[in-house]
Amino acid sequence: MGGVSLFYLWAATVGVVSLQYFRGIAVLYSLVVPLILYQGWRRDRSDAPSMLDLALVSATIVAVGYWMIDHEAMAYRAGAYTLVDFWMGVIATVAAIEAARRVLGLGMAMCAILPIVYAVFGSYLPFIVGHRGFTLRRVIEYSYVTSDGIFGIMAEVVASFIIPFVVFGAFMQRAGVAKFFIDLSLAALGRIAGGPAQAAVVSSALLGTINGSPVANTVTTGAVTIPLMKRAGFPPHIAAAVEGAASTGGMILPPVMGAGAFIMAEMTGIPYLEIIKVAAIPGILFFVSVGTMVYFESRKLGLRGLSKEEVPRLRNVLSRDWYLFTPVIVLLISLLSDFSPEASAVHGIVATVVVSWFRPETRMGIRAIWEALVGGGRDCLFVAALTGAVGMLIGVLALTGIAIRFSYILVELAGQNLLLTIVLIAMATLILGLPLPITATYLVVAVVAVPALINLGVPMLSAHLIIFWLSLDSNITPPVALGPFAAAAIAEADPMKTGWSCFRFAKIIYAMPLLFAYTHILLTGSPAENALAILSAAVGTVIFSIVSTAYFLTKMTLLEFLILAGAAFLAFVPSVATILIGCAIFAGVYFWQRKRLAEAMEPIPVKLEKL
Repeated sequence: MGGVSLFYLWAATVGVVSLQYFRGIAVLYSLVVPLILYQGWRRDRSDAPSMLDLALVSATIVAVGYWMIDHEAMAYRAGAYTLVDFWMGVIATVAAIEAARRVLGLGMAMCAILPIVYAVFGSYLPFIVGHRGFTLRRVIEYSYVTSDGIFGIMAEVVASFIIPFVVFGAFMQRAGVAKFFIDLSLAALGRIAGGPAQAAVVSSALLGTINGSPVANTVTTGAVTIPLMKRAGFPPHIAAAVEGAASTGGMILPPVMGAGAFIMAEMTGIPYLEIIKVAAIPGILFFVSVGTMVYFESRKLGLRGLSKEEVPRLRNVLSRDWYLFTPVIVLLISLLSDFSPEASAVHGIVATVVVSWFRPETRMGIRAIWEALVGGGRDCLFVAALTGAVGMLIGVLALTGIAIRFSYILVELAGQNLLLTIVLIAMATLILGLPLPITATYLVVAVVAVPALINLGVPMLSAHLIIFWLSLDSNITPPVALGPFAAAAIAEADPMKTGWSCFRFAKIIYAMPLLFAYTHILLTGSPAENALAILSAAVGTVIFSIVSTAYFLTKMTLLEFLILAGAAFLAFVPSVATILIGCAIFAGVYFWQRKRLAEAMEPIPVKLEKL
């Protein structure tokens, strides 16, 4: 794994690698390593690969190696593939399905199996979703040989973006940056109401910028913040839910975005820098929403911050560790200087190694660097294991043409109504998100639903971001919610209660896509329109988040809840008049609750009887 990481860091800077080897080695890593590291069956008790594992690994190496070596010759004999080509494709297909099953479960494997069944038996289906049908050999050959299948876009994304950036995150962890982010958050916010929870939100945001993995973010920051939240008085399931919701935001906060930005760049042709520029504001507003809800949830529970002794001094944290911001700054400068994203990641890695030498306990020598390379390669597997299965899915969608037809079906079902179309897409991401992780859910839905949104007038990047945000519910919605469940294990809380509480803290993921579709928050208008949309979204997000807690100065009555919900709706409309009306209503409820509190605190007069 360390060798693969080093190879793609070399390729990102000075190396020149032909396409078949660049993608082929990524596929080889994505298929072979899971087959070695992950057990095939639960009954296996040995950590060592079985003979069946080794046989499958050997066959997979032969199949992928055959594709790399014979790639040009196969291109020349397109449409007249040999029997050897077919059987190599069969081996690669089996390996892709099994790698996905071992790392991500049967649900991910079915994303490759069901499309194959659909391609073969499509002629038996109703006309609206059916097709003329293809032989199994045709399906296998198409997915194995062409650039639409196993060696297609997902392999390119893994090789070009995911490996360099995940390795960068591993180096940052090794240099002590994660601990610095947690200490910084606690020092800045630890003493306010619900301080440990606010620290969880900020540290998850900071760490999310470099690793983009909700589960990794949860276990890294949650190991520190969840016990602190419980000590401050948060119920265990609320403490876990806050960490789960905040860590989910790492998927939508640039520059990494859990590989989402890289996949969008590859699918749309829009420059990566342009994607992270427009995605940054909604990503920040997500954390504003969670932080606002945490503050009012803390007041509702009557909680305070940590004591002075439990919180590190901000001045001491900054004076000791300020230099650890350097790798992130180097990454951003490289991106803004028109270096490629992968080259920028390498620059960040070099900067990380340099700053690690500032303190003896974080100093990275040859052994530590190799361990970071190996750790980064291992951390990539959760996404890399998608490569073959997603490639099969995309290949079948391209072969059968159902992706284009599905977009028209979606538009017809919604009756040309954009709002209803988004609701249907939200339902699709919710259902697909039960067995699939966020990136896989986004990929599957984007292939078929983006054309529908574009036909309704939504810009391409806005369409992709709508689907990407809606796909976040695969990480926070029970019965399958990996982030909250990982946090619940740390908090020793009920997983289902944690999952539903996390859903409540992160529900802005359903409001923001509507703004992508109906406003200029993604910088699609003039400077004045963009500024107004951002202001509207910020004000609306704060009011929406307060409404979501059902608590302001005191617990809301039903009437107050409905009035504030109306104020949030008005504030989200990008118009000076509606924003002012929404703020006026908000202020009115504030003064009303203040009066109600004052009346409740007035002493009840007592009449003294004459003796």
